Amino acid sequence: MAKESVKARQRKRERMVAQYAEKREALKQAGDWKALDELPKNSSSVRLKNRCQMSGRPRGYVRYFGISRVALRDMALNGKIPGLKKASW
Repeated sequence: MAKESVKARQRKRERMVAQYAEKREALKQAGDWKALDELPKNSSSVRLKNRCQMSGRPRGYVRYFGISRVALRDMALNGKIPGLKKASW
């Protein structure tokens, strides 16, 4: 489990990216690099990190589900993901 402060920081960055997306795109199209530089650093989408929606784990992220491999395996074993089960041969 990631610390609550780390998860809160990520949520804050996601909100800032959404808030400044149009303005940032317009400034890029205009080539106004000075004004773009004055925007908050956390409003850049490059600063976002893929994290598990349940635990906040940054590693082993499965993009299709939006959760980590650990959470995915746990949910699959409990039957919470339809059509997904642990392989055994």
